[in-house]
Amino acid sequence: MRYLLSAGALALCVVLSMAGCGHRAGGRRPGAAQAGTIPTATAHPATIHPTLTISGIIAPFQNVQLTNSLSEPTAAVYVNEGDHVSRGETIAVLDTSDLQAQLESDIHAANSDSQKADQALYTAKQTIEQSPENVATAREALAQSQANLVQADSDLARDQALESQGYLSAQALQTQQTLRNVYASNVRSNQAALTSAIITAQTNGTMSSGLQASEVASAREDAASARAQAGQIAAEISRGTIVSPVDGVVVNRNLNPGEYPGSRTIFVIQQDDPAYAELNASSADVFRVRTGAPVELTIPGSRSGGYPATVVAVLGQVEPGSTNFTVKALIRGTQGRLAAGLPVTGTIDLPQASGIAIPTTSFLDDSHTSVMADRDGTATQLKVHEVASDGTTSIVTGLHTGDVVISNGQLGITAGEDLDDEP
Repeated sequence: MRYLLSAGALALCVVLSMAGCGHRAGGRRPGAAQAGTIPTATAHPATIHPTLTISGIIAPFQNVQLTNSLSEPTAAVYVNEGDHVSRGETIAVLDTSDLQAQLESDIHAANSDSQKADQALYTAKQTIEQSPENVATAREALAQSQANLVQADSDLARDQALESQGYLSAQALQTQQTLRNVYASNVRSNQAALTSAIITAQTNGTMSSGLQASEVASAREDAASARAQAGQIAAEISRGTIVSPVDGVVVNRNLNPGEYPGSRTIFVIQQDDPAYAELNASSADVFRVRTGAPVELTIPGSRSGGYPATVVAVLGQVEPGSTNFTVKALIRGTQGRLAAGLPVTGTIDLPQASGIAIPTTSFLDDSHTSVMADRDGTATQLKVHEVASDGTTSIVTGLHTGDVVISNGQLGITAGEDLDDEP
């Protein structure tokens, strides 16, 4: 009987001992960390290289809308929607057979006008070179006729004297008078010829001015106009071959064989290398993101790894009155693997930040505005403001160097708990 009483007393002591342990633990709710296992960290000055992770979509570098006003039917179309094309690749051809015939005619006319221009140049040179010779010849002829007239006047005066003295017949005198009149007429004619030769030489001018230069210029203008007409037709023919101006994907085809292009958009090509990532940002993010910052893009569910990009712009409000902004990042070397509209997540490198640092896991909720501190062994909730984070360490305000915080804010510790209880 004594043995049984001793056993009962022992059992009672065990029960009381367990109750006492529960009291020292502070009555912590299920899921709370047990005393002696609570992780803590000491707030300290540090410098971090924070990042910002935001989501968005892939956008094409540019949408190219192709039109063609050439009034010719379509001969062939070589691409369909979804096809990848290269810059300079032929995607459609128009029937330009009528223009080819016109071009041949215009080339023939241009060649003919060029020959006429060459002939005009040759004639002008010959005419201008002959003008001084013609003037010299006319001067010689005038001088000869004037000399003949002087001699005829002298002979007529002599014959008149002889006839008055009865030594020469009236008929002989009349013959000399007629000869003198012929020489006088020759002088007048040669004088007119010389004047005409001088005027002609002045009119013809030189190769840079005057009648001949004008005729050469006119012939050259005709030839140039004919060549220009041929060139215009050739340009229209070249427009009949429709090529892609960029590397990209055909997202719209609105042209079939036999159709005329008209004024509508016949192809839309999205240039997908390079491409843009348009990431959704808040107004607070805008002040932290800088142009030129590196970005690492990932595709949710993809195993192809990340894509490096660079911030090229921080755009204004997505909609008037909203607080949503767009961070635009340029991606090169996509090789067409990133289709427009594909969702992406971008991790942007932000400027480095310095201040009081604690583990990012210390925050009690996703708002990152409060932590649980150890103040003399008692859990104390403190308000803080997260300035920056690199995903592991956060720079905050509201704490001082040496403050001890619970480094795991998800342990369920409540304010006022005794953190010094032992099990």
